[in-house]
Amino acid sequence: MLPIEIMGHFTKPFALTVRLFANMVGGHVIILSLIGMIFMFRALWVAPIAIGFILFIDFLEVLVAFLQAYVFVLLSILFVNSAIHPEH
Repeated sequence: MLPIEIMGHFTKPFALTVRLFANMVGGHVIILSLIGMIFMFRALWVAPIAIGFILFIDFLEVLVAFLQAYVFVLLSILFVNSAIHPEH
């Protein structure tokens, strides 16, 4: 049981880091894909549509960033609290 407990102390912060990184990079990849569509289609009518979607994704990214920051802080507090005050 002890090796699993020790491994848990290392995997929890790593899992939080990977989760936060994936959520931050996901929106940027979508935005770059939409910008790439403008150049791929080489048509003027694609640009306003793509820019509209880009603005929408930017809004979602800001919303997700605040939500992820909240979840990250909440889980960090729980993990640190469980490390400092072990259960009986």
